[in-house]
Amino acid sequence: MATLFSVSLSKLIREFDLQPVHLPDEPDNILIHSNDINRPGLQFAGFYDYFDNERIQIVGKAEMAFLENCHSEERKVSIDTFFANQPKVVIITRGMEVPPYIIHRAKNYHIPVLMTNETSSTFSSALIAKLNVELAPRITRHGVFIEVYGEGVLILGDSGVGKSETAVELIKRGHRLIADDAVELRRVSSISIVGSSPENIRHFLELRGIGIINARRLFGISSVKMTEKVDLVIHMEPWEQTKDYDRLGMDDKYTSILGINIPSLTIPVNPGRNLAVIIEVASMNNRQKKMGYNSAKELMQRLGMPIDDDGPVEPEISWDMV
Repeated sequence: MATLFSVSLSKLIREFDLQPVHLPDEPDNILIHSNDINRPGLQFAGFYDYFDNERIQIVGKAEMAFLENCHSEERKVSIDTFFANQPKVVIITRGMEVPPYIIHRAKNYHIPVLMTNETSSTFSSALIAKLNVELAPRITRHGVFIEVYGEGVLILGDSGVGKSETAVELIKRGHRLIADDAVELRRVSSISIVGSSPENIRHFLELRGIGIINARRLFGISSVKMTEKVDLVIHMEPWEQTKDYDRLGMDDKYTSILGINIPSLTIPVNPGRNLAVIIEVASMNNRQKKMGYNSAKELMQRLGMPIDDDGPVEPEISWDMV
């Protein structure tokens, strides 16, 4: 069964500077589980088919005008029915004054009511983006996540293979650390995986023989970043003489993370190899491929050799939620 994630109402209040009108409980105890929102105009008109009371309800200028134009008895029934259906949270936009009949029903049915000065459209889009991140399906994997030339590079490999040491070299070369040891991966849309660090270990790196260091303190604020989209997965492994490593880069390989295919490479580790430079080149080459240029295919064309295009390739590794 998939894990059900939540975000507290207090976090949304802080994030969007919401003004409480009525709170039946501490906002830390009010949890939001749905990343969808609803404009309850149809509900005010009496249509409750498919109404999801787990969604945050956004009441804007149009909904408020509809209520004000109703006769007092119709308005009373409409509002009473709406709050009786137990909406999770009601948010009034545009800084409009909240009518007493809404406050009264909210208190009767113990429904949180908040207010924002933002317009309905602006607030709704920002709220959906925030909820998509906070409630996104996620997994945590052992590795290092670093931004290299604007590309989010997830470095994987067994303990002791040199992931953190490579990350330090990349930081010294001007790139930014996002996570070391544990990387939290979230599917924020149908095409994007975003990586971040658990808050309690954020900005820390473990270097064998030295110990724990704080990258932000040691290298400065420009050396770290909070989140980044995962653009490339690099698997580091000790060099095996008998293994046939890719020398041309003609065949695209992928790692599936929460159902999304991410380009991936396997880089063998051998004494004397400058892994930081190799990862820099891999990042730039991956960006070129996204822009439609593949140097290996150009070389094959120059040599007059046929290029096979077998279509989509199945991912070599797949990480999905249980």
